[in-house]
Amino acid sequence: MRTQARSGSALALLPAIVVFATLSAFSGAADAQRKERLGKEVVDAVCGACHVPGKDKAPKIGDAKAWAGRASQGLTALTDHALKGIRNMPAHGGSSGVSDIEIERAIIYMVNRSGGHWVEPVGGATPAVVRSSEMIVQNQCAKCHQSGQDGAPKIGDRPAWIPRLKKGLDPLVASAIHGHGPMPARGGMPDLSDQEIRGAIVYMFNYGLPATPPAPAARAMPADPHHKLVSGTDIYLGMVRAEAMRAAQAQVKKTSAAKVDIPSGKGYYHLNISLADNKSQVPVTDAQVKVRVSDGMTTESKALGLVAANNAVSYGNFFRFSSGNAYNITAEIRRPGVAGAIEAKFDFKAP
Repeated sequence: MRTQARSGSALALLPAIVVFATLSAFSGAADAQRKERLGKEVVDAVCGACHVPGKDKAPKIGDAKAWAGRASQGLTALTDHALKGIRNMPAHGGSSGVSDIEIERAIIYMVNRSGGHWVEPVGGATPAVVRSSEMIVQNQCAKCHQSGQDGAPKIGDRPAWIPRLKKGLDPLVASAIHGHGPMPARGGMPDLSDQEIRGAIVYMFNYGLPATPPAPAARAMPADPHHKLVSGTDIYLGMVRAEAMRAAQAQVKKTSAAKVDIPSGKGYYHLNISLADNKSQVPVTDAQVKVRVSDGMTTESKALGLVAANNAVSYGNFFRFSSGNAYNITAEIRRPGVAGAIEAKFDFKAP
């Protein structure tokens, strides 16, 4: 799935608890000079030569067992393998004329013919015609998650959901896809796509939180000081006053699950880091993030915990800033599969 984080001032000083970049659909334009082929067309023309007969130990199309382990790696990893080549398979499947999006479509087609339920990109983007998260939750997930049947985390009970999200959203989505404990695979709805499952999980976590106002119409904007691109990772900084969060919490005080441990006293902000892979624009939900804040005299360092809301997952924690002081904010990010730490530096002056 491909997404794009909102830019501009919407990323900084957001109202209420939703303190990080909301990710919206990213539309990648296809090459105007050629029509991108569908997954089946690419498989018939290129991939099938090996994947139909299982030549050179290529997983056969339709062999669910052979594809299950590969599918668990995710589309990004499988696409990277196909683009660069792996073992007996040459780069781009031996056909340099196959585009990246065609490779993705071919992989998804083969996975789906082998027991998968992935959504095939259209025109460089995931199709928007999917069932709403609210509809899926109300019609299916609520059967157990409304009452907490068999230990299922209740809808809106964030303290119950957060431990399950500690390793990131992707592992939780994978658990829902394959089934866990009393919960059957795909929540008992075999036709649910991975994207729909992801949306349903985030919806159940978000339930009861104040909604974020819609973004203003897109227009040309100057460079965003709250966005950095480092080592292929888009990094967004968001901040909100603790006072605003307390006010938002008061609005949902009847929902005990909505309570968040907000520090008392003046000068506290919730600092948030949102991450996305620059190439695919897929949110990064399995990173380790630490932040160091310094005004030149004092320094405070903390690890950021997982935060989920508004159909996105990011990382946050509370820091104290003295009014009028200028601060350097350094985010240190470690991503699985990326060597070393990624650093991004931001400037902030406390009002």
